[in-house]
Amino acid sequence: MGLLSLGTPLPWEESREYNEHVRQNGISQLLEMVSASFHRKDDKYLWGDEVEYTIVKFEDTQKSAKIAVDKDYILEELNEGGVHFDTVLKNDINFHPEYGRFMIEATPKGPYDGEKLSQYEYVEQNMAVRRVIADKLLPENKLLTITAYPLMGVGQFTSPPTKANSPSSKSLFLGDDVTNRHVRFPTLTANIRKRRGEKVAINIPLYKDSKTPEFDDTLSSSLPRSLFAEDQEPSLGAQIPGHIYMDAMGFGMGSSCLQVTVQAPSLARARYLYDSWANFAPIFLSLTSAAPIFKGFLADQDVRWNVISMSVDDRTPYERDVKPLREGNEHGGLKDLSQIRKIAKSRYDSIDQYLGDITNYEDFAKTGTGAKYGYFNEFLNDINPALNEKVLEQLSSFKSSDGEHFFDRALAKHFAHLFIRDPLVIFNERIHQDNATSTDHFENIQSTNWQTLRFKPPTQAAVPGNVDTPGWRVEFRPMEIQITDFENAAFANFITLLGDAILANDFNFYIPISKIEENMKTAHKRDSTLSGKFHFKKDIKDKLNYQTAELSLDQIINGCDTFVGLVPWVKAHFEEKFNVKLTPQGQYSRLYYYFDLISKRASGKIPTTASYIRSFVISHPDYKSDSKVSETINYELLKKFELITDYKDLDSLVGFFGEELGQYLYANKVHDAKVL
Repeated sequence: MGLLSLGTPLPWEESREYNEHVRQNGISQLLEMVSASFHRKDDKYLWGDEVEYTIVKFEDTQKSAKIAVDKDYILEELNEGGVHFDTVLKNDINFHPEYGRFMIEATPKGPYDGEKLSQYEYVEQNMAVRRVIADKLLPENKLLTITAYPLMGVGQFTSPPTKANSPSSKSLFLGDDVTNRHVRFPTLTANIRKRRGEKVAINIPLYKDSKTPEFDDTLSSSLPRSLFAEDQEPSLGAQIPGHIYMDAMGFGMGSSCLQVTVQAPSLARARYLYDSWANFAPIFLSLTSAAPIFKGFLADQDVRWNVISMSVDDRTPYERDVKPLREGNEHGGLKDLSQIRKIAKSRYDSIDQYLGDITNYEDFAKTGTGAKYGYFNEFLNDINPALNEKVLEQLSSFKSSDGEHFFDRALAKHFAHLFIRDPLVIFNERIHQDNATSTDHFENIQSTNWQTLRFKPPTQAAVPGNVDTPGWRVEFRPMEIQITDFENAAFANFITLLGDAILANDFNFYIPISKIEENMKTAHKRDSTLSGKFHFKKDIKDKLNYQTAELSLDQIINGCDTFVGLVPWVKAHFEEKFNVKLTPQGQYSRLYYYFDLISKRASGKIPTTASYIRSFVISHPDYKSDSKVSETINYELLKKFELITDYKDLDSLVGFFGEELGQYLYANKVHDAKVL
């Protein structure tokens, strides 16, 4: 979750004085990083995953399942200096804090080797051990990988109880006790609100049933309230009829996802992989959809992405091109208006432009002109995002001490767009840095541009030959977390192998960015996995043709007349790469079933997690056809997920995964992995 520094964070009223200082020094740090590592080549295909967990407290006598906000101490026990740190190290794991006090993030300690077949088998084992280690420290709680806790902000939803009296978010529903206690997080929450000049306003369409209320009526229990002036915002227009209304960063950043980062061989190859992965972001957002409930309501969508986007949207009314809730508040908390501009999107959104698959980097670097691309063409960047023109000029004209140019216009525009944003948290002790060794100012901007993909430059230490320092990486960020380690390992492996197949085959996946924007909207629609049509490249082997077809996920994943399908293609690549054959009874049956899961989710043979949840709620005897999820429904849903997580109940597994996969998982419980 972004950059965690130690020190004293500045409130917005003070930190905004240093916005330009951070931007300019962040660019200086970027130039130092690129200068050091520009010629780095032939790095191994290494990768890693990030899994986010929710700590749930079950109260069986009351049929209640709440999020636990008093167990974050286990992070101290699991990290350096903690009593369980040796166990963590022995098992090749790292644990990290997340935005929510009820959340934990876990990763492998070191990267996996993408050239070793055994590493793809090891991923799920590593995930299983993470869960076992953390679960043992939570004897009266359960670690679940759920995308969004269904009753967030409804009544007494935390254990122990908390109050919605937060000075950070000023939310009507969430208090500070749900937020990580590290000073960065309440400061981040408050500074987003202050910069915006209003509370964040999250409006998600309600699923319409026969007795669904016209308005989100949970406000009736929170209003009238006069604790903060912002309490009046729903009545001033922040709440939209027919929508679920939420008003705090915690509703978005309190959700969980699955992320994968890979190291590419070089800067040029990282750019090509980034661009090629771009259109797979909405596809895998839809395929992993797992969030049809927010604040106790069924939503008319299945994913969390736009909820997070709205939850951290720090744009002022002027930047959003809307009327402010209060007259005279067009510029929110901005003081310096010299660089104000309209900004089309939140800082958490889909990517806005390609990096460009440059093919003559060494020649370009010598002259700074004549950049050539394999498939990329400037017309594909057709949504014209806002740019920091000063940064664009600085990068475009930069020459290293050796007279080399590193930034063609496409790459310069990428960072010029990121650097339209203000830093959100500045630590007093980190204002002045050595740009030749530090990266904090750069990461301050980079890590708070939460996009579907993240292009990650190496640090200044990543000079050619220093293979112990990570090189050029790309992070794939849109996927929703899945219920079991099996599913999360399947999707993490698949995205990594997809990246490997892309780099090995050099196909043309480019389509106009505007088409990817449309695909993101499609991915948000209810049941988009089965009913959605996504723009996809007609002929991935054609260098000059950028025509698209509208395909279903089944056609994209499993194949059709115009495309072989991702599962057949990636599976064939894997089998050829490692000289193996994947079968349900063979030596690598686990890997076979990873592909099988993805294929069946796309075809509808087994439901997405979102579809399963929606069906569970609607068919529950306690459901009143009003789109509301009761405490009993929430409890029994999460209890069902506990059974599925632990592979304890065959009927539950078959209901969730289908007969073949359910039977297989019941008989092959990787979650029994032994802790070293």
